[in-house]
Amino acid sequence: MTENRSSSLIRTPFGFESTATEVIAGIDLSGRRAIVTGASSGIGIETARALAAAGADVTLAVRDTVAGARTAADIAATTGIRVRVGWLDLADQGSVAAFTAGWTGPLHVLVNNAGVMGLPHLQRTQQGWEMQFATNHLGHFKLALGLRRALSEAGGARIVSVSSEAHLRAPLVFDDVNFASRRYDPWLAYGQSKTANVLFAVEAARRWRDDGITANALHPGAIAATNLARHLEPDVLARALDSGDYEVKTLEQGAATSVLVATSTQLAGIGGRYFADCMEAPVVGPNFRAAPRGVGVAAYALDPGNAAQLWDLSLQLIGQKP
Repeated sequence: MTENRSSSLIRTPFGFESTATEVIAGIDLSGRRAIVTGASSGIGIETARALAAAGADVTLAVRDTVAGARTAADIAATTGIRVRVGWLDLADQGSVAAFTAGWTGPLHVLVNNAGVMGLPHLQRTQQGWEMQFATNHLGHFKLALGLRRALSEAGGARIVSVSSEAHLRAPLVFDDVNFASRRYDPWLAYGQSKTANVLFAVEAARRWRDDGITANALHPGAIAATNLARHLEPDVLARALDSGDYEVKTLEQGAATSVLVATSTQLAGIGGRYFADCMEAPVVGPNFRAAPRGVGVAAYALDPGNAAQLWDLSLQLIGQKP
């Protein structure tokens, strides 16, 4: 996965300003089923809306089902398509197990979109896991494992792992993912959880390719108006957006790369890659600022050894045998 692919990076007709609607134009998803986690706010809404408008049977997997119902009504009003709402709390392994146990039939698209970011103080789940790692990675990991049979039944299913340029800040610290022996830093915690999102896609693509399942990761871009930034102080967010380091996207633009990875015919049979601005991103060096506007991916996030190690660690943490 880390070999030099600069000459074979996937290029598409789309870019930074493309919207989810533009990316999915002409694609018919009739008869296909999709799940979008975190689909009651932010780019999750626009991802679900685009998939539904293209004919997919979409389930909004959300922690707040009241907000999910409002989103479902909004999508129905704008597309004429009804979507389903299911309760899913990714920080609660019991909730994840219940969600997957209740799923029947094939699943063609799984968009692992939900997440938490920048928790100012160390929070742990009841298992003692650091909350960002538990929610952003372990919850989605267990979800995908529980839905593997449904994904296999679909034939050519796709997993979309929404990562972030923040992965460039932090590789996985395998012997202390839960900050048991090092000082907690919200951005190192968030960064390693986003690295985990990429590594999950790399290993899922390798392990499940014989089932016709592909998995890819992506950076959606900087989007100011999302619930993901709810834990940030307003002045901190304002300074970041005013710094010149980020070009801010609309929600529709922010959902575009997720929708492209979920539906583009160019990606048929392709997995284990990382996309940004609707293009496959190049590998960049250890200084994350060397990646203009987050379009690069760290070599450690695509490393197959790291991916296999994270998979085994994740199985161990959730108490599941290989």
